[in-house]
Amino acid sequence: MKKLGLIGYPLGHSFSKKYYLEKFNQEHITGVDYDLYPLAQIADFTKIACDKDFYGVNVTIPYKIEVMDYLDELSEEARAIQAVNCIRISHTPDGTTHLKGYNTDAYGFEASLRPLLNPLADKKALILGNGGAAKAVIYALNQLGIMHTLVSRTKQADQLTYNDLNAAILADHTVIINCSPVGTFPNTAEYPKIPYEFLTENHLCYDLIYNPEETAFLRKSKEKGARIKNGYEMLVLQAEKNWEIWNS
Repeated sequence: MKKLGLIGYPLGHSFSKKYYLEKFNQEHITGVDYDLYPLAQIADFTKIACDKDFYGVNVTIPYKIEVMDYLDELSEEARAIQAVNCIRISHTPDGTTHLKGYNTDAYGFEASLRPLLNPLADKKALILGNGGAAKAVIYALNQLGIMHTLVSRTKQADQLTYNDLNAAILADHTVIINCSPVGTFPNTAEYPKIPYEFLTENHLCYDLIYNPEETAFLRKSKEKGARIKNGYEMLVLQAEKNWEIWNS
């Protein structure tokens, strides 16, 4: 039985496991399993890498950066983003193992955002949150030719705080992306503290969160006429890209 899986710590609810097991069932894919592998320390990854049955893993918090030290090669995107969420494991007949890291988060985000954009108006984006999730988003926005400004809770160079946001800034940035965990289940009443009263039908508000399906951020944005999108399609697209990489 060939193995795929998700590494991270801790691992609770997993979109990936549910998605792949349903995919295997619906597409009658046999001889492969997908499971969760919570690693208390990243050094334990070597046990998975040396297991000849493994040919790919996904990587989640907190190891998307740390795992790069264990890889032999990085894709162009992973090298630019400096974060890995997908690893292809190759085993040669002589016993050598080759590990290549990819970042498919950027692909999933870009492919899900592109059809929603107004190419004449959507030139600048606000990114809410400056954590690891923002890295792939920044890369994708650069690929799309969209300038970005980071928004964080504390003042930092070349970034805005939530208190800095006003009517002029929101009018100038028609794409707003929530890369923070604010609003994730079970804390569904929470939302990023932006001035929603300045949103209009010209805005596109994207939340990387997919649970709940409509976050308070998206609901409040929709009430002002903004176009909205959650992170579910991004996850599906990156999951399919992972599958393509593992089986290429």
